[in-house]
Amino acid sequence: MRLTTFTDYGFRMLMRMASAPDRAFSTAELAAEFGLSRNHLSKIMQRLAKAGYVETRRGSGGGAILAMPADQIRLGAVIRLLEDGQPLVECFAANGGACTIDGHCRLKPRLRSAKAAFLTDMDQSTLADIALNRSSNTGTQTGEQ
Repeated sequence: MRLTTFTDYGFRMLMRMASAPDRAFSTAELAAEFGLSRNHLSKIMQRLAKAGYVETRRGSGGGAILAMPADQIRLGAVIRLLEDGQPLVECFAANGGACTIDGHCRLKPRLRSAKAAFLTDMDQSTLADIALNRSSNTGTQTGEQ
């Protein structure tokens, strides 16, 4: 399964915020740190905030913080949120895409099953399991081998 860059960047933002849960991060700061578009990150931040994963504050000292402990944020749920509207394959699109073998295809149910298994597996892990460990002098991330 391939995730969109929207989800990839969303995870990067969440991992960074989880590495310092008491600190607010501005979108501009995260964009500069990751070398990414501020506008793109703003859209991701808005979706995460609307879903209740992050809390945003305006003004001096503002920014985004996690709205709940990292160990309560399931990775599968974040993927479902950020991948919403992004079909795995064309025939999964709301309009069915332009597939000429729809209705006769034996691949579609297998792909649905594989996607469900992937998300179920991702639900076994939390943001705390993948959060950046900034206290290490080695520069490695928690969970890397």
